[in-house]
Amino acid sequence: MRVRDVLAHKGTSVVTVRPDATCRELLAILARNNIGAVVVSSDGSTVTGIVSERDVVRHLHDRGAAILDGPVSQLATLVVATCGPEDPLDELRETMRIVACIR
Repeated sequence: MRVRDVLAHKGTSVVTVRPDATCRELLAILARNNIGAVVVSSDGSTVTGIVSERDVVRHLHDRGAAILDGPVSQLATLVVATCGPEDPLDELRETMRIVACIR
């Protein structure tokens, strides 16, 4: 099975948030789209980073509620691993495992 097979079922739309959006705006986007992470992008095409609910929770724990009014760029993971539609899912799983261990 390849990434394209998953995308054929799941769809190819990508939700983004601007790096200068506040964490409150990010949370609204996540809730509105019923998703757990979004791509950070200043133009809606270029990947600047990725930010997830988990990032918000960890930063809330470490720094408190003040992060809610700060920019998403302060929460985001800026080094993003990517894959292509022809990549096998096994390779993607391994990449995700390695990236999770590095964090």
